Amino acid sequence: MISLYNQHFLKLLDLTPAQISGLLNLAADLKAKKKAGIPHRMCDGKSIALIFEKTSTRTRCAFEVAAADLGMHPTYLDPTGSQIGKKESIADTARVLGRMYDGIEYRGYGQEIVEELAKYAGVPVWNGLTNEFHPTQILADFLTVKEHFGSLSGIKLVYMGDARYNMGNSLMVGCAKMGMHFVACAPAKYFPAPELIETCQKIAAETGAVLEFIEDPVAATKGAHVIYTDVWVSMGEPDSVWEERIADLTPYRVTGELMQNAGEQCVFMHCLPAFHDLNTTIGKQIHDKFGIDCMEVTDEVFESPASIVFDEAENRMHTIKAVMAATLVEGL
Repeated sequence: MISLYNQHFLKLLDLTPAQISGLLNLAADLKAKKKAGIPHRMCDGKSIALIFEKTSTRTRCAFEVAAADLGMHPTYLDPTGSQIGKKESIADTARVLGRMYDGIEYRGYGQEIVEELAKYAGVPVWNGLTNEFHPTQILADFLTVKEHFGSLSGIKLVYMGDARYNMGNSLMVGCAKMGMHFVACAPAKYFPAPELIETCQKIAAETGAVLEFIEDPVAATKGAHVIYTDVWVSMGEPDSVWEERIADLTPYRVTGELMQNAGEQCVFMHCLPAFHDLNTTIGKQIHDKFGIDCMEVTDEVFESPASIVFDEAENRMHTIKAVMAATLVEGL
């Protein structure tokens, strides 16, 4: 049993390795059922609220499709669709929605917001992304790794770029919990916060995980099973940071040469969206201003057979479905 019934899903630090494994196994089972056309309306008649202070393609679609598959009705509240934190306090919003809905998802800013929602809601609250953590993404990543390699055991995952925020933090936590080999590769000022590193090192001492922080991309990626990256500027950050990030992180771009250095076993992962070409408005703006045609990953790598980013994107739905089912259905 996963033993998450009527509990919150706020960060992976709150879960045991056994609970994370249970969610991954449940996600794989629900994915197989969906592929086989087997109905699994385990939450029939329930309703959920989806609070999005930061917009999203994958997270919104994953929650809505997963909810429909489970038999639930979702209500989407975009940045203008609720009064949370503006005309109504977070605590009051939580208490109102908790009277109407069976679960609440939050995607937005500080971790303290989703934690306060959970404190007052009286129903399960799920973290769809905060500045500090992105736990549903890590479940999708780990399900994808398991599908590709057969296990998480012995996997070396190298995160390239700015590891100070939700993705770097959450991948480090997830790898520590699951006994994996995590490497943050960036200039030292882009490593995760020392306090979180210390917490994860204590977890790693119990699970056998290895955590490394390396500035040299060639040394960091040698023998990697997964090279992972994300956009260099996080949602909500000012445009003024682009010049600094491009200067600092261009040596950490994922290239064909870096993939070859890792070895033929290596796959490429990205939580998306990715700036790998000029087919976006922002991509064109950055090209016009800085003269570069890609940022964190080259188009060659993104479109290569080693890229499993769309398997990863699909798995957002299956793992989110597992989280909702595990917290809303007794006995899983």
